[in-house]
Amino acid sequence: MELLTKTLFLCLALALTNGLPVQPLDAAAEDAALPDRCAGIEFDAITPDEKGNTFFFKGSHLWKGYHGAAQLANQFFTELDDIHHIGHVDAAFRMHNAANHEHNYFFLDDKVFSYYNHTLENGYPKEIQEDFPGVPSHLDAAVECPKGECMANSVLFFKGHDVHIYDITTRTVKTKTWSHLPVCTSALRWLEHYYCFHGNNFTRFNPVSGEVSGAYPKDARHYFMRCPDFGHGGDYEVPKCSEIKINAISTDDEGKSYLFSGSMYVRLDTRKSGLHSFPITRSWKEVTQGVDAVFAYDDKMYMIKDDHVYIYKTAAHYMLIEGYPKTLNEELGIEGHVDATFVCPNTHTVYVLQGRNMRSVDLTATPRAVVEDLPMPFSDIDAALCSNEGIHLFKGSDYYLYETPMILAMSRMAPVPQPVTNALLGCQD
Repeated sequence: MELLTKTLFLCLALALTNGLPVQPLDAAAEDAALPDRCAGIEFDAITPDEKGNTFFFKGSHLWKGYHGAAQLANQFFTELDDIHHIGHVDAAFRMHNAANHEHNYFFLDDKVFSYYNHTLENGYPKEIQEDFPGVPSHLDAAVECPKGECMANSVLFFKGHDVHIYDITTRTVKTKTWSHLPVCTSALRWLEHYYCFHGNNFTRFNPVSGEVSGAYPKDARHYFMRCPDFGHGGDYEVPKCSEIKINAISTDDEGKSYLFSGSMYVRLDTRKSGLHSFPITRSWKEVTQGVDAVFAYDDKMYMIKDDHVYIYKTAAHYMLIEGYPKTLNEELGIEGHVDATFVCPNTHTVYVLQGRNMRSVDLTATPRAVVEDLPMPFSDIDAALCSNEGIHLFKGSDYYLYETPMILAMSRMAPVPQPVTNALLGCQD
């Protein structure tokens, strides 16, 4: 690709020297000069920005998101140009833990550049040691690791097989050698997992131990970009809000929000990393035919399908509790098809919606049974979610909002439906 670019410039120079008319390069020639990540290239750096766009860097170009052509990096980060002689970046990451707002940091040789909202902040570039004492120059890759996934809020800096773990609070560095891990030319935290990119491949690793579990390396073109003849989750199309259809929606006690549709699910709370769908069996392997309703309570996820309830422990990985699934009647004292369920924050009651009935069940009781059978102003609800904003009842691409379960039960007619929006479900407005 570099040879092609040099050839184009050489032809231009010869034409000028000989007084020949110079024709502008046509679009096809310009496109041919761009790097093509589907050809299998090695990225210099990968980082999301504060809006959830993921940028893949190669030389003076970048890709915004998981599909589309390469663009000049200085179209998005103005100072990445000849003023600072930046032809590439060594490493980049997004800082979540900065006070007041998020930053993007870019590293080149012994310098660090800090951007907020794609604008270079005052005083930058700086020496790396000024912002990150103890971190070496000429880095290969960098990725942030929040407390809970690492021992403390940290940044992992990669150089060769050495990993320099920078504690954001104490501003100290511990160095480990992970010789079993490939030399990472870029790194990415995505959906609470950590990826080392090398060549056109990637390897998922544990951010504390560097341990690699599973069959790696894998070709990045199957997962992190959309390429002809390749495919996995990267070709997910976010549905239009006017066409969205969901079966269930719930937020667990760790703040993870899930939307279920057919045999797939989407994490809504990670939209800054991009919305992607996965088979439900990826996280809840025993639930093979989709779900009718889902709710979270007491660090557990309850998943209802037909007349059975699956209960999973909420942990790093959902684990089915021994003895499940059980029947709806055994678990909740309910018979018949369930349209939707919801549990409001800091309460111990699950509301089960069935046709035009809303049945409440005390989750602290043994055995569990229906406490109240309340009327509904309408039927055929697809999904329900209770939060501090109230109760959202979803029906097709619309929703109805109620302040409390009692107001819902006392209503004699449905309010005017409101259209589902991007802000609510991450769909396309």
